[in-house]
Amino acid sequence: MIQSLKFVSTKDGEQVAIWKVESATNDSTTMKRQNILLTHGTFSDKKVCLGIANYLAKLGHVCYIMEWRGHGDSPKPTAKFNFETIATYDFAATFQYLFDDLELDNLHCVTHSGGGICLTMFLIQNPCYIDKINSIILFACQAYGAALDPSSYAKVFAIKTFNRLLGFIPAKLLKLGTVNESYDTMAQWFDWNLHKNFNSSFVKAIDITDSGTGDIDNIHTNKTPKDTSNDKCLDYRQYMAMITTPIYAISGSGDHLIAPSHGCQLFFDEFNHSANIFYEFSKSNGHLEDYNHSRIMASRNAAKEVWPTVATWIDKHTI
Repeated sequence: MIQSLKFVSTKDGEQVAIWKVESATNDSTTMKRQNILLTHGTFSDKKVCLGIANYLAKLGHVCYIMEWRGHGDSPKPTAKFNFETIATYDFAATFQYLFDDLELDNLHCVTHSGGGICLTMFLIQNPCYIDKINSIILFACQAYGAALDPSSYAKVFAIKTFNRLLGFIPAKLLKLGTVNESYDTMAQWFDWNLHKNFNSSFVKAIDITDSGTGDIDNIHTNKTPKDTSNDKCLDYRQYMAMITTPIYAISGSGDHLIAPSHGCQLFFDEFNHSANIFYEFSKSNGHLEDYNHSRIMASRNAAKEVWPTVATWIDKHTI
């Protein structure tokens, strides 16, 4: 397997790492060669994507893994950021590189957790890319469905309080991943789930026209994060149906906190395409385990029974 690294610059002056993963030989005839963008969520970096990227590359596809600012090989940012910063700047720089510089003629997106949340916000801000994406695969993705009952609400609220007091979540110590996330980054996710909304922290509804065309230049001039409960901010949930790209959403029944299956289903239901599929991997559905948040994307069992379904989905939506 060949890996190469490219840094791209964002409009707010940061840099993000994009890894290209491809097979040293292109002798696979099982599937048509496609381009696949993968990205991780919080607490992680390219490592969570690398296993499935290698798998897809062995099938003859070309994979690109985008690492969020401050994650993996992406340099530490100079300013605070949240999920929406990643969507507005990191994803924008990545898509411009893939479509403008590399001039790709096809693209499938594979995301884990917060990566899918950011992709959703990015496409709502930049609807011109929706028709350029062949398909989307969302692993363990939800934004407002982790605190739907008193018990889960108390857990999310307690973690938010702990995160605010400490200033960061010690992911390495808690074995959540390789990157300790700051409260500035995580606060938006906590608020979405506690308030059960999907409100922007700095994009106004006026920045998105009735036709769904984003005024991105205006968005870029209003990048200071604000209180996400501000009802004047854009409610992304109202615009999710405009993403008509075929979506395959995957959840794990053992994911009880970050992306429980009912929360993933709630997020999935806002999209609008007759070909969309939601599926929970669990022992009750005949699978090898009740997958938790990380193992649904990166584990030996996932390699055996989850990854092949992703490859089949990509092949089905190859043009």
